[in-house]
Amino acid sequence: MALSVREYRARIRSTESMKKITRAMELIAASRIIKAQQRARGAAPYARELTRAVSALATYSNVDHPLTTDPENPRRAAVLVVTSDRGLAGAYSSSVLKEAERLVEKLKQEGKEVDLYVTGRKAEAYYKFRDRAVVRAWTGFSDQPTYDVAADIGSTLIEAFLGDVDEPAEEGRVPAVDEVHVVFTRFRSMLTQEPTAIRMLPLEVVEGTDAPGDNELLPLYEFEPSAEEVLDALLPRYVQSRIFFCLLQAAASELAARQKAMKSATDNADELIKKYKRIANQARQAGITQEISEIVGGVNALADANAGNE
Repeated sequence: MALSVREYRARIRSTESMKKITRAMELIAASRIIKAQQRARGAAPYARELTRAVSALATYSNVDHPLTTDPENPRRAAVLVVTSDRGLAGAYSSSVLKEAERLVEKLKQEGKEVDLYVTGRKAEAYYKFRDRAVVRAWTGFSDQPTYDVAADIGSTLIEAFLGDVDEPAEEGRVPAVDEVHVVFTRFRSMLTQEPTAIRMLPLEVVEGTDAPGDNELLPLYEFEPSAEEVLDALLPRYVQSRIFFCLLQAAASELAARQKAMKSATDNADELIKKYKRIANQARQAGITQEISEIVGGVNALADANAGNE
C-alpha cells in the first residue's frame, strides 16, 4: 500500500509540473494576443482606404482588368489554407482544415480541379500524411505574420491567376488557375473564432459606392496617368493587404484558441491533482488502518498464546 501512495505522490508532482507549463503558456498567449489585436486594428485603416480607392476605380471607370474579370468557364481553383505552426491550440487548425475540405469538395462538385497552397506546419503535415500534393507552403510565422510574407503569398497567387489554364506550367512556375480562395479563421472575440472561406480572385469589391443614377451628380474622378495603370498598381497591393489581414486575423485567433486551451488544461490539471491527493490520502489511511489491525491482531494472538501456556 505504501508503494501505491508513492506512485500517487509522483503523479501529483508530475501533474503540478505540467500545470506550471500550461499556466505559463496561457499567460504568454494572453500577453501576445493583445499585440496581435492591435496589429489587426492597425492594418484596418490602410486596408479600408485601399478598398475605397479600388472601389472608386471599379465603379467610375470602364476598365476590364484581368484581376476583376470572371472567366467564362472556370476549370481550376487555388485554395490557400491558413493554419498554425504549433499545436496546443485546441481545435483551431482542425476547424480550418475541415472548412477547407468542405470548400474543396464543393469546388470538385462544380467540376473544378483544386490546387492547394498552405501556411503553417499543421496544414503541411495534414496533406503530407494523406499524400495530397501542395503547390506551395509557407511556415514559421503563423502567430507573428509580416507583410513581406503576405506580399510573397499574394504575388504567388496573382501569378497563378494571371496564367493561362490551357497551357502547361513552365518549370519553376506555379500552375495557372481561374479562381483563388482563402480559408482562414476570423477573430470575432476572445471566445469566438470562426473558420471562414472567401473568394479572393477574381476580385469582388463589396465596399464600393454604387454608381449614381441619371439625376445624380457624378463625382469627378481623375486617374493619372490612366485608370489601367492605376489598377495595375493598386490591385496587387489590394490582394496582398487582404491576405495580410487574413493572416493577422488568423494569428489573433490562434493565440486566443491557445489561451483557451491552456486555461482548460490548467483547470484539468487542478482537478487531477485534487483527485490524486484524495486517492493518496485514502490509500494512506487504508495503510494505517491495516497496520493498526495487524498490530491489534498480533497483540491478541500473543495474549491468547500466553493464556494457553498458563
